[in-house]
Amino acid sequence: MGKRASSPTGNSASKQATAPAEGDRTKLDDEGMGEFEDQWEDEFEADADAGEVIDAAEHEDEDGEGGDGEMEVDDEPEPLEEEERAASPIPYLPGGALEEGETLQPDMTTYPLLHNFVPTWPSLSFDILRDNLGEERRGYPVSCSLVSGTQSMDRTANEITVMRWEGLGKTRKDENDLDDDEDDSDDEAEDDPILTFRAIPHQGCVNRIRARILPEPLSQGPPTAPDRYEVATFSETGKVHIFDVAPQLQSLLNPGAANAPLSKLPLYTVDAHGRAEGYALAWGNPIGTSTSARLLSGDIHSKIFLTTMGPSSFTTSPKPFLSHTDSVEDLQWSPSEPTVFASCSADKSVRVWDIRVKDRKSVIGVAGAHDSDVNVISWNLKTNYLLASGGDEGGIKVWDLRNFKGTKAPAPTPVASFNWHTAPITSIEWHPTEDSCFAASGADDQVTLWDLSVEEDDDEKPSQQPGEAERLKDVPSQLLFVHQGQKDIKEVHWHPQIPGVVVSTALDGFNIFKSLPFA
Repeated sequence: MGKRASSPTGNSASKQATAPAEGDRTKLDDEGMGEFEDQWEDEFEADADAGEVIDAAEHEDEDGEGGDGEMEVDDEPEPLEEEERAASPIPYLPGGALEEGETLQPDMTTYPLLHNFVPTWPSLSFDILRDNLGEERRGYPVSCSLVSGTQSMDRTANEITVMRWEGLGKTRKDENDLDDDEDDSDDEAEDDPILTFRAIPHQGCVNRIRARILPEPLSQGPPTAPDRYEVATFSETGKVHIFDVAPQLQSLLNPGAANAPLSKLPLYTVDAHGRAEGYALAWGNPIGTSTSARLLSGDIHSKIFLTTMGPSSFTTSPKPFLSHTDSVEDLQWSPSEPTVFASCSADKSVRVWDIRVKDRKSVIGVAGAHDSDVNVISWNLKTNYLLASGGDEGGIKVWDLRNFKGTKAPAPTPVASFNWHTAPITSIEWHPTEDSCFAASGADDQVTLWDLSVEEDDDEKPSQQPGEAERLKDVPSQLLFVHQGQKDIKEVHWHPQIPGVVVSTALDGFNIFKSLPFA
């Protein structure tokens, strides 16, 4: 199952609630660096209002190293006019045909927040880095930190990028709109969004990147990073590298303070997979510890290895976990039992393991969880017996782990099953605090947001135009929102500290958005 492509495209992203907007051109400076841009303008004009890329060579750190920089950007989207919305009252459904001359435009009234960024090379895997700026942040402008890995056409040019996005303003439905809430008066800042970043060279394309789960929230105060912040990458070379990105993150959060040297060498490399590349990585923490962690890595030859991190060293067990018969596609630690993890595979199975089992075999599972490869899984953080999976056939299933039996037992029935996507599911993730909600992405260029608690009520159905009920009959009631406009979407994550904010990455860049159902 080819979840990662090493031949990136140069198209930039655009998006809307129920339909993709027309694409526009990627704008690059002389160095080839991507930037935030306004993809809703009819024509791109390189004028004073356009985003300015600040050459990193002119703003080097004190160590004189390149690969880092700052960008000042302007991507305020163009809202739809009332006449345009009235002219097309029937909502577009993904996959629907357009008549000659028709184009799709985003309905900005459905997005409290919406921005995009187009990098030089696609980053087809990323993770969100936690900071100490507070939990449950709801104000504007929004700021967040990410780490991503590239898939460059020049394999010697790949890197890990630690990014800081700041000044991501609230979407305005109209230029003259004013927020009725006086407390939000500061949210209407006119400053452009700013992206700063630090780059770390990486050997080979980054198939998957995951940041260590911090065992407890960071104490609030001046912007700061943890003393250590480990990030693992699975390279196309078969190596799993572990880096400490805390110095890079600290230099972005507090650029005026004295920072530690920005080391660009891995702390540790897992060689156990040989030359077998992989896509499965997962960090876990033993309960009650803050200095140790466990890292699982699964490769295309069906092997899963466990690396343990101590206060000052790493150890990889030479004995792999072996029950799958094909490529291991994803791994997830249990949110409640520190020795238990789940896996999925191209052998169509979902399995659950306990690292205390000496023979390194799975203990329970579903042999035929999907009709094709099982690409991704996500363990519910709040209701810890629920596991979601996404398959190569485009299906999404939600499992009750209490129904799992031995690996040779008949397959249980999923508690929920959806076949909305028309191409392979590439990512799935439960909401960090709402146990009935999850996000998914597919190769059909959709990010979908779901709520299992929603049930259709005939008495509360809105009035519909003639024929509308027939047209919408196949839309699941649990489907809350469809975000489109990106090409070949690979990963989607909820921001753990900003409720309702979703970040997605694709061949043509990153999107960060919040939709009305989660406003």
